Amino acid sequence: MPSVINLEEKFGRFTEQWHPHVVADLNDQHVKLAKVQGEFVWHSHEAEDELFVVVKGQLHIEFRDHTATINPGEILVVPRGVEHRPHASEETWIMLVEPQATRHTGTVEHALTRHELPRI
Repeated sequence: MPSVINLEEKFGRFTEQWHPHVVADLNDQHVKLAKVQGEFVWHSHEAEDELFVVVKGQLHIEFRDHTATINPGEILVVPRGVEHRPHASEETWIMLVEPQATRHTGTVEHALTRHELPRI
């Protein structure tokens, strides 16, 4: 049977920055939670769109020609193939909805790349 997922409780289970955790599956998508602060890496996802939802804090997504700011309760879809770099000046809680095959650093290998995502 389906059960309700409490986002605050799930965010309380981890402290790592830029390390997504899977909380649910939706068709062929993962619903992921991550805590972020500082700068991520420039990357793109050639085959997948990426949905960012800010739960707490403020997330900035840099593109090569502008920066978008996402506040709590707001979403942004980054279209496939668009190079971007997320960053946050304070700890920000985000939810991502992406195809299960999506690597969070795209094709870029970086110290922040995670090949296996934990489920919480």
